Amino acid sequence: MSDTLKSSAKSDKGRSWFDHLRSKLRILYHGQSAGALRFQATILIVDLAIIAFFIASPLIRDTETFLWVDYSIAAILALDLVARGLATSHPMRWLRQMPVLIDIVILATLLFPTFFFNFGFLRILRLWTLTRTSLVWRPLEKRGLASNRDTIQAVINLLVFIFVVTGFVYTAFTGREGIDGYVDALYFTVTTMTTTGFGDITLPGTFGKLVSIVIMIIGISLFVRLAQLIFRPNKITFPCPQCGLSRHEPDAVHCKACGHLLNIPDEGQG
Repeated sequence: MSDTLKSSAKSDKGRSWFDHLRSKLRILYHGQSAGALRFQATILIVDLAIIAFFIASPLIRDTETFLWVDYSIAAILALDLVARGLATSHPMRWLRQMPVLIDIVILATLLFPTFFFNFGFLRILRLWTLTRTSLVWRPLEKRGLASNRDTIQAVINLLVFIFVVTGFVYTAFTGREGIDGYVDALYFTVTTMTTTGFGDITLPGTFGKLVSIVIMIIGISLFVRLAQLIFRPNKITFPCPQCGLSRHEPDAVHCKACGHLLNIPDEGQG
């Protein structure tokens, strides 16, 4: 009987330690204390450095230190994924979220760079998954720049699309007619999505034409979205208590959908 009690006590102690770890990680990733904010700022800086490495990967892939940096980043991303999973209240629900699944795919391309060589261009999606977290937006909100969130997100979406497509074109068409390197792939992507169409670089075959069509359609859509956000008056995100409409004019007094009286705080208010 005493052995059973000892075993139960050890089990309780183990659970307490695990719960304490999860609580600590939850505070670090989602807290507002000075220590938590420093931790989040450090994570953001590391993430931005990793994204810069992903963008430069095609240019430095043949260097001697590439694999060392690649595996080091894989270790950092793996630790970050595990820590974020422990910090969430519902790990299984968190695991099914699209940004998390994308991060897992990115981790796989880092752990097996040779096997997943043709999918390396997906790594830049890390920039998109980063914007799905509060690490990017919380500092902007503290500086009163929350009203520019949609515009910043549109710029990031455009950049992610450009570099993902550039990586795909470089991987799928390098060595063929016109595409001799990463810069050529980037040049083709930008000229195609802006419909400039100089014609000095084209993708061969039916597949190449289909890829060009997709680039043009999605690229134009992203450019139009960005132009709308830049030239259209900014709106405030403030859910209406009655109907739930969340986008209003900065000086709105009543909800335009239901007429409910709004109390939108000024940017200087907490």
